[in-house]
Amino acid sequence: MSRPLLPESSLAPHVGDKIQSFHRNIVDAITAAIARDPVVVVGMAQNPFVKKARRALEAAGVPFTYLEYGSYVSQWKERLAIKLWSGFPTFPQVFVRGTLIGGFTDVERMLADGSLQKMRDTH
Repeated sequence: MSRPLLPESSLAPHVGDKIQSFHRNIVDAITAAIARDPVVVVGMAQNPFVKKARRALEAAGVPFTYLEYGSYVSQWKERLAIKLWSGFPTFPQVFVRGTLIGGFTDVERMLADGSLQKMRDTH
């Protein structure tokens, strides 16, 4: 599955450099966490769906790494870099074994049908 992106051939070199470096440290930190940890939740403060996803995972006994980037009024550029990288428009962004499974409703559904645990336990 591919989403439309402006082709690199349509970018001036200085624009490509800006895209590559836009909060790269944040993207690198998330990439490292999802490569290292079986379940990673990327979220933000004050978002009720982030809190619900974390509580659902805790209630199910699923250990996870939580990475938080600001609140509604802070670190919006960092969160924009995450959204541009993942292509997913909302938070939380939940990764299992390096795969983006979605947000809270996806976590809830996958916990209920057992697919999250199965995915987590598959090496």
